[in-house]
Amino acid sequence: MKSVLRPLPVRFSVTHPVAASCFVNGLAVCSKRSLPFSHLIKVPSPPRHPLYSSTFSPPLAMASSSSSSSSQVPAPGDTTTVTDAFEKIRVHQEAATRLSPVEEIRTLLDFSIRGVLSTFSQDHQGYPSGSMVDFACDYSGSPILAVSSLAVHSKNLLANPKCSLLVAKDPEDRTDTIVTIYGDAVPLSDDDKESARTAYLKKHPDAFWVDFGDFSLIRIKPKYVRYVSGIATALLGSGEFDGEEYKAAKVDPIAQFTKPIASHMNRDHAEDTQAIVQYSTSVKVDSAQMLDVDSLGFNVKAGFGGNNLKLRIPFPRQAQDRKDVKTLIVEMLQAAKSNNRA
Repeated sequence: MKSVLRPLPVRFSVTHPVAASCFVNGLAVCSKRSLPFSHLIKVPSPPRHPLYSSTFSPPLAMASSSSSSSSQVPAPGDTTTVTDAFEKIRVHQEAATRLSPVEEIRTLLDFSIRGVLSTFSQDHQGYPSGSMVDFACDYSGSPILAVSSLAVHSKNLLANPKCSLLVAKDPEDRTDTIVTIYGDAVPLSDDDKESARTAYLKKHPDAFWVDFGDFSLIRIKPKYVRYVSGIATALLGSGEFDGEEYKAAKVDPIAQFTKPIASHMNRDHAEDTQAIVQYSTSVKVDSAQMLDVDSLGFNVKAGFGGNNLKLRIPFPRQAQDRKDVKTLIVEMLQAAKSNNRA
């Protein structure tokens, strides 16, 4: 089963989290709150990438800033220039290079550590039972869980191994990517126990209790993997992969360096990131914080007019290793500075 884009119908009503008065020409111009960027996109234009809403998801409201370009920095209340700026961002984001959907989901899950496990309740027949659990993915992308024989979900899985694991890319941002793995919980073979233990402890080094007698490691074998992004926004995207397609996908090799690269850029070079974002999008932003990195680019949270938005900033070419990421960022910064001098 291949991944598919399934945009959901757009409904604007009094129950929608964004007031109708916030929209101008199909674009969101709200202030003082964080909204997914997909609110800013003209409704008839569906995203080209299934994760279009999530990779640069939230927010935006554009407002005034010091610049000589009125098309980039609209004055308060100037809805024409606001629309122009939003349009620039929309076009830029549609063209921005990203990992394929299955690669992005495979990478996201590989670097995730916690989710909601749903099992079939044995105490309340026919009803699901949810548990917050830690996990780590093994070499094939299958989640490994350390479960206690005393836990309710352990008893449920013994009776019925069918389950799901829901993982949010950003738990504080409901418009960002949410992934659900549907599968069967199975015990580990003797040959797999040590490698699974190593994988789990790599993500949870303080989990000394995994060796307690009442704990055991289990694996969820993915049957289907589904994602959704852009929830509660004007454009939503979703897709689904079968277990084999998901297993065959590779974890992006650069994503593992996100923490040191993003920390360094945010601590020592925030203004440089801001300059790159402005050059890449042709829109003036107040700030830019690097969120994560992969071989094809990076995602940022940019400030604009008192609000935040997540944007995708593509590299000029694919990064080969961590050192090459530095080379590409330097090249992009030099291009931004040259453009400012022109």
